[in-house]
Amino acid sequence: MAKIPATAVAASGLIGGYGVARWTKKRPLGGVALAAAGSLAAYEWNRQAGPRATAGLTVAYVAAFAGSHPLAKKVGAWPAVFAVAGGVAAASWAVTRRGAST
Repeated sequence: MAKIPATAVAASGLIGGYGVARWTKKRPLGGVALAAAGSLAAYEWNRQAGPRATAGLTVAYVAAFAGSHPLAKKVGAWPAVFAVAGGVAAASWAVTRRGAST
């Protein structure tokens, strides 16, 4: 089975969580999607880069989710979600790439 990189899982969790919440009009359901993707990404981060990197990336993931809300007031909901997802993806890629090469 093909393996999906943690970077893609994390970004998809932020985008998918918002999408699910918006389209179903059930915010808790979006939270479930967000948490499920975050948990899977954290598992992969831990496997690839260790517990310290996992803790930092998990904090970044949660901060991105929280930060998307005030950002959305300035740039709109979807642009904010895509921006924070891109930030988390970049951080994930940088950390796991470094962790994998050491």
